[in-house]
Amino acid sequence: MLHALEGAYARPPRAYHHFGHVGDVLRHYQAVAEGPGWLQPREVRLAVLYHDAVYVPGRKDNEARSAALARAEIARWLPEAEVDADRVAELIELTARHGQLSPGDFRSSPLAADTCHFLDCDMAILGADPAVFDAYDRAIAAEYRGQVPGWLFRIQRRRFLKGLLARPRIYLSDFFHERFDAQARANLRRCVTGKR
Repeated sequence: MLHALEGAYARPPRAYHHFGHVGDVLRHYQAVAEGPGWLQPREVRLAVLYHDAVYVPGRKDNEARSAALARAEIARWLPEAEVDADRVAELIELTARHGQLSPGDFRSSPLAADTCHFLDCDMAILGADPAVFDAYDRAIAAEYRGQVPGWLFRIQRRRFLKGLLARPRIYLSDFFHERFDAQARANLRRCVTGKR
């Protein structure tokens, strides 16, 4: 299973959304496990593993296709494990809405904390040290090179980052907000103003 998953993350070749990104997100997953904890640790871990398994820059259905792959792989490899594949798929599909969600969007869900922590794990890179953030930003640009015209990528990327910066909260959970918000805002400001 893991070998096939690593292969999926290698196609097409990626500068950022490769299996190394999964490793980074898993480190944040572990920090949550050691801190506030997970209500559904297996489902969230599987969502981390599969969330970018299908990734073609510029496509609008990457998350839906990754979710479908996760469902199929869970049915194939873990049929007796009693994993909630619908929940895994739901988490993966929510990553398509990064930058559009707020903590209140999940208030009525008993699994709100898991949802917020999972989405924040994926966005933790924004609050990384400046050199790590800059490498991430260059890698995203490299993935889109040749897929989307450069001028269009720059406009859309700047719009997305400015939108994040304008939000009252970049991170949905208190756990990530307290740890990464200040650095994320500093990184985003440097990026959108070109002062790097």
